[in-house]
Amino acid sequence: MRKLFGTDGIRGVANIEPMTPDIALKLGRAAGFFFEAKNKRSRIVIGKDTRISGYMMENALTAGLCSAGADVLLVGPMPTPAIAHITKSFSADAGIVISASHNPAEHNGIKFFDSNGFKLSDRDEEKIENLIFEQPDTSKITGDRIGKAFRIDDAAGRYIEFAKASAENISLKGLKIVLDCANGAAYKISPAIFIELGAEVIVMNDHPNGLNINENCGALHPEAMIEAVKKSHADMGIALDGDADRVILCDENGIVMDGDEIMAICTIELKNEGRLAKDTLVATQMSNFGLELAMKERGIKVVKTDVGDRYVVDELKRGGFNFGGEQSGHIIFLEHSTTGDGTISALQMLRIMKKTGEKLSELKKCISKLPQVLINIRVSEKKPIERIPALYEKICECEAKLKNSGRVFVRYSGTEKLMRILVEGRDAKEIEAIAKELAKIAEKEVGAK
Repeated sequence: MRKLFGTDGIRGVANIEPMTPDIALKLGRAAGFFFEAKNKRSRIVIGKDTRISGYMMENALTAGLCSAGADVLLVGPMPTPAIAHITKSFSADAGIVISASHNPAEHNGIKFFDSNGFKLSDRDEEKIENLIFEQPDTSKITGDRIGKAFRIDDAAGRYIEFAKASAENISLKGLKIVLDCANGAAYKISPAIFIELGAEVIVMNDHPNGLNINENCGALHPEAMIEAVKKSHADMGIALDGDADRVILCDENGIVMDGDEIMAICTIELKNEGRLAKDTLVATQMSNFGLELAMKERGIKVVKTDVGDRYVVDELKRGGFNFGGEQSGHIIFLEHSTTGDGTISALQMLRIMKKTGEKLSELKKCISKLPQVLINIRVSEKKPIERIPALYEKICECEAKLKNSGRVFVRYSGTEKLMRILVEGRDAKEIEAIAKELAKIAEKEVGAK
């Protein structure tokens, strides 16, 4: 069996290795033994998104955990950040999320949170993986030592109150929003949060059938949300992804706002309120250079990490910072949440709108982004970039050409067989030409046939 854990848990097509019930059973058993070392009879929370394969993975994980003597708390479909919160709320030893996030319905994934609601370290994931191969003996776990599984009926209510409190239960009366739930994990919970705070809410894609999660909707496909905002004259459009840990917004004119713009607005407000730890924002290498320029103008330092919200969180904890995120829409308010939370991010933006009395189109003027082109290439293998001579040499040549006026950033996706080619600069035509040239070489050298 190959290495299971990637940059964000285990991912794959459901019923094909590694996302099979057999592996999920072994993973649950291994996790049960791993967390037993810290607590004699451990308690593990399991939540999921709305994929049809979630049923079989949930049952397999539960069986494995119970066979190792762990008790399981089942909360059903809930956003990833809600599982992190519930894990802490119940003083559980770990939380497990069954979701492939923004990926298509046929995919699924499994990721872990520790007892504090943070994603497991690479080292802990490796230990769990080793336990799978060691196949620990369960023959002594019999009788009352076998774990039990419980359904937690009030988990959604707990998260709803927690999310509202993160925005100080501010009244949203007078605001109209369009909310695209991506037919995913937030389809019941997120509408309730905004409605209970008094907003007029037009809800879209809140009828999951197990197969339509992320299908032409949500954060990756905000087109319908944009049209609904313009048609209804709403104040904001909110598009979540399948597990609701990321968000893409649009202003009252239907203009899309990504994570960089959300971070810029929130960072400035946090500083104005004296709540931005060490006057520092943590972002990733994918963020637009315009974000750095906007922060520099206001005396705010930007720390860059590798791509992935877990790396942002690691840096927040290491540096004693409290706010950061990704251009893709994973926004982390560490005072409130231990992982990206699309609903809380949208709530914070609405709070700022109410406080300042300004529309989104005005608030986002705080940042001017440089032209940026991103091309994704499906690859047959993730060969190190420096070992693809034709591509590596062209990257170096293009970087020298752009020099201080732009940059080239090429990397592989951590969750899919994709190469991401990002080119940024002041001349839109120039960077588009460079990106296409690099993509053509990448297609020829490592593109999937």
